[in-house]
Amino acid sequence: MILSRFNLKNIDAGIVSVPAESMFSLPEKVLQFGTGVLLRGLPDYFIDKANRKGIFNGRIVVVKSTDGGDAAAFDKQDGLYTLCMRGLINGQPVSENVISSAISRVLSAGKEWEAILECAHNPDLTIIISNTTEVGIELVNDDIRRYPPVSYPGKLLAFLYERYKFFQGSPESGMVIVPTELISDNGKKLEAIVLEQAHLNGLEENFIEWLEQNSHFCNSLVDRIVPGKPAPAIKTALESELGYEDDLVTMSEVYSLWAIEGNERVKEVLSFAGVNSGVVITNDITLFKELKLRLLNGTHTLSCGVAFLAGFTTVKEAMNDTLISNFLKELMLDEIAMAIPYPIPEKDAKEFAAKVIDRFSNPSIEHQWISITLNYTSKLKMRVVQVLQSYFELYNVVPEKLAIGFAAWLLFMKAVKKEGNVYFGELNGQPYPIKDEMAGYFFDKWQNLSTEILVKTVLSDASLWDADLTGIPGFAEKVTANLRQMMEQGMLATIQNENVKTEQPII
Repeated sequence: MILSRFNLKNIDAGIVSVPAESMFSLPEKVLQFGTGVLLRGLPDYFIDKANRKGIFNGRIVVVKSTDGGDAAAFDKQDGLYTLCMRGLINGQPVSENVISSAISRVLSAGKEWEAILECAHNPDLTIIISNTTEVGIELVNDDIRRYPPVSYPGKLLAFLYERYKFFQGSPESGMVIVPTELISDNGKKLEAIVLEQAHLNGLEENFIEWLEQNSHFCNSLVDRIVPGKPAPAIKTALESELGYEDDLVTMSEVYSLWAIEGNERVKEVLSFAGVNSGVVITNDITLFKELKLRLLNGTHTLSCGVAFLAGFTTVKEAMNDTLISNFLKELMLDEIAMAIPYPIPEKDAKEFAAKVIDRFSNPSIEHQWISITLNYTSKLKMRVVQVLQSYFELYNVVPEKLAIGFAAWLLFMKAVKKEGNVYFGELNGQPYPIKDEMAGYFFDKWQNLSTEILVKTVLSDASLWDADLTGIPGFAEKVTANLRQMMEQGMLATIQNENVKTEQPII
């Protein structure tokens, strides 16, 4: 049995939450650029949940901009898909299956651009959501009169211009635009590009004024792990549990957050937020950005080299090891949380950290440590350096776990060979790829410098950090000592020895 509107009556509602027939007659209120799993697993989930409670009462028209993908599956399944949420809350397993009916139809930008522009005439449709990857929000000298324009901002501008003309510039026809691309200040960046393209396309000043005054481009932050299409074995197991076939079945963790910057008008339009605790609309989302960047992303970055070089493949495997999991928890709670370079109440930091620990321990998410090492160096700069500097300024001592994290990063970056454009390190006689734009830099340093000189050279390189990290007294020495111990005794012994040192009484 294939998931479809017709087959809903044959599905066991005790296993999966099935939408009511009335959901299919709700008006279209959202235009969504992108068909990916993150959108299905987070914004679309929130909208579907609100619809079930009779709050938002609107469906989503999805724009598919690329040639590849799974639009045929949406048509075959009447826009339905199953979201299988698995995870831990306060250490206890949680499982929920929901058939989402939030999507009304999927339109191809390449083949159905006229139908997409027709949606601009719908007075109920007041929201635009996107996830076109970070590359999607870039300025391109685009012609919005093309069918369709090349870039996402070009398509968005063409749609908004069509709406402006149809409603003759009425203030009420303005829209709320919420990008979810993972870039800082995504809403403001998208707005600046759209306005620039409006000028490049010679659009009238009245339209630009309407755009600036009546449409709201909102910065937003999305936080939920939604892996890609499940592996065949997992998909088969899920379909056996559910009792039907679903080519769009989507796995996600239980945790969810969508933080959106907006005013009272934005809150009014995004009414689905009222029944979803995971949606936060506020005039400043910096708090949420800092918590995620430092406690989730920063901990991941400082731990990935440690866990990988200790022999663990996935995050959940490492969390099942007492030594590694304790290292990770202490790193997050005792060092990162205590030095976030933004005024965050200690209670908020500890609550967020507790949720991060649950997420890291999720037995249903296969998160590979080697994947987390992608762009390792730039992630350290963006996520960790300010925390390191803040910690020393606050406590006048080198944070022990951060020093171990930096040493593990240096050891991971020790390439032993190059094949084509890819550098490889070696662990227990097996090669691993170093996917970092600075891999060649470190290959040269490891070839030509002693351990002590390498550490001092790298930490003092302002081109890497926008600072000289050897200016933090004792930090280079700590990193050097840890690095030597890792090379001589191994990662687990290094962490064990550090624990013994920190447990010794002060005389």
